[in-house]
Amino acid sequence: MGLNVNNNKVIVVGGGAAGMMAAIFAARNGHQVTIYEKNNKLGRKLYITGKGRCNITNACDVEDLFHNVVSNPKFLYGAFYAFNSYDVINFFEELGLATKIERGNRVFPQSDKSSDVIAVLQMELERLNVSIQYNKEVTDIIVENKVFRGIRIKDSNEIIYGDKIIITTGGLSYKATGSTGDGYGFAKKMGHTITKLSPSLVPMNVKEISIAKDLQGLSLKNIHITITSNKKEIYSDFGELLFTHFGVSGPVILSASSYCIPYLENKDLCLSIDLKPALSKEQLDARVLRDFGEFSNKQYKNALEQLLPHKLIPVIIALSKIDPEKKVNLITKEERLALVEVLKKFEFHITSFREYNEAVITRGGIQVKEINPSTMESKYAGNVFFAGEVLDLDALTGGFNLQIAWSTAYLAGNSV
Repeated sequence: MGLNVNNNKVIVVGGGAAGMMAAIFAARNGHQVTIYEKNNKLGRKLYITGKGRCNITNACDVEDLFHNVVSNPKFLYGAFYAFNSYDVINFFEELGLATKIERGNRVFPQSDKSSDVIAVLQMELERLNVSIQYNKEVTDIIVENKVFRGIRIKDSNEIIYGDKIIITTGGLSYKATGSTGDGYGFAKKMGHTITKLSPSLVPMNVKEISIAKDLQGLSLKNIHITITSNKKEIYSDFGELLFTHFGVSGPVILSASSYCIPYLENKDLCLSIDLKPALSKEQLDARVLRDFGEFSNKQYKNALEQLLPHKLIPVIIALSKIDPEKKVNLITKEERLALVEVLKKFEFHITSFREYNEAVITRGGIQVKEINPSTMESKYAGNVFFAGEVLDLDALTGGFNLQIAWSTAYLAGNSV
């Protein structure tokens, strides 16, 4: 009697987003699936994504998915077309999770609870009889004659044999959730190349730390940022920015970090914030003139309340170099234009990025040229598949990184 290829013993290492999704599709194909998870629960990182609300995906066209992937978008051609964002929404709706679409096409559970996303995945894993081994850390993956044989668990010499393996161990961001880069070591041992690793979608430290501290907690919506390296523009976008005790954060900054990482070494990164992007310099000057006309007998320090958030006023006054006590009707045209310049070019110098524990994702990973893009199988070790953040794939904020996890896991789960 021949081997029943439809009932492989499939091992999944890592019970995060990609691991759970891969296990579900492998089990739906009739395989006997076991997840090995080093934590005492599944989806630890998924639980904290989107500030605990879990931005599941982005309800955009497939072509827009590619535009939002920073590293190796072409590699994802097969994965995104096999399982796009609408497929993800339908998948979750079928499991009983009601979803909603918010600003920027971001998709969230209707309940705003990431725990509900994890709960429906777990229910499906239980329905499919997927075995989940908690507190089991895989320390070694055994490959003989370039084919997968089994795994070794920490504190045990026993080899657990399997037919196929899907490695979904994540990256290095949020180490507390168990993302300690184990998959990179496994892949390296098989002969894979690991590209340069760095934190991504991460806040930035600035040189002007005293200004950042004065503005700590202030969120600016609808501003425009431009980041230059040695005066050459490398990133610009509209969005929301948040000041912190060390520098800047917020969606527009996190997305910018994806593009700025390669430029940090030359140390001359300048962040310019346009506080009034809807107005040209001439229009803004006319607006300031109007305000000054209204408050003509007030001191300069009391004449900017309609123009700026309260916290920002003393900082802008200092940068404009106009005496705060000066009566508004005595401010010269040159001084007014200097104020306009500051409002259109509020500048900071980026010194470094924050660490992995504040990064949403890891940039870099397993070189995708060494992975079959239509199955997610390793080209170096038979019956070994990879999915999710362990691969050299990263995208902007807005649900795109989870979409990468779901799509690559779908392919891996269906290909084993």
